[in-house]
Amino acid sequence: MILYLHGFRSSPRSYKARVVGEKMAALGRALDLICPQLPASPKEAMALALTLVERYDGADLAIIGSSLGGYYATWLAEHLGCRAALLNPAVYPLKDLGKHVGVTTEYHSDKVFEFKREYIEELGALAVPAITRPERYFLLAATGDEVLDYRDMTAHYAGARQHVIDGSDHAIAEFGHYVDEVLAFCLDGAASPAR
Repeated sequence: MILYLHGFRSSPRSYKARVVGEKMAALGRALDLICPQLPASPKEAMALALTLVERYDGADLAIIGSSLGGYYATWLAEHLGCRAALLNPAVYPLKDLGKHVGVTTEYHSDKVFEFKREYIEELGALAVPAITRPERYFLLAATGDEVLDYRDMTAHYAGARQHVIDGSDHAIAEFGHYVDEVLAFCLDGAASPAR
């Protein structure tokens, strides 16, 4: 089973979520993917994620997390003992998300999205200062990420399998080229050697 967690203000309609969904369908495993719309509250987002995966043990579960979803995926992987593939994950969202407090809309719709000041504290409660089992993680990071610094990612996930893309962007516009590698790690626990 794979749980896909989208990023800040994003949704299951994001490009990477759709690519994962299409690939899982092509593999005949569409029913093995859970891709929820996460609430703005980090506490509520993690409560939802835990409810969705409560019947799976860590060996039967992998999480794919993009951006803020990568931050969440890291907390869940540590909490549940499962694998996590991280796509340009947020490592230190507390320093970046304060400027986003307020009301806006989701990226893929006109749905109202409110990020409250108390959510910053909720994010802090999910911090993982250091991962405990690097072999449980696969990092896909882009040097051209215009939102987050890939060097924070590679340092935080030191010892994990890492594929650093030279260039690209925060959205990983060419994610279709990498989805097989991500799913191989999630489904088989194996990814290509670190690059």
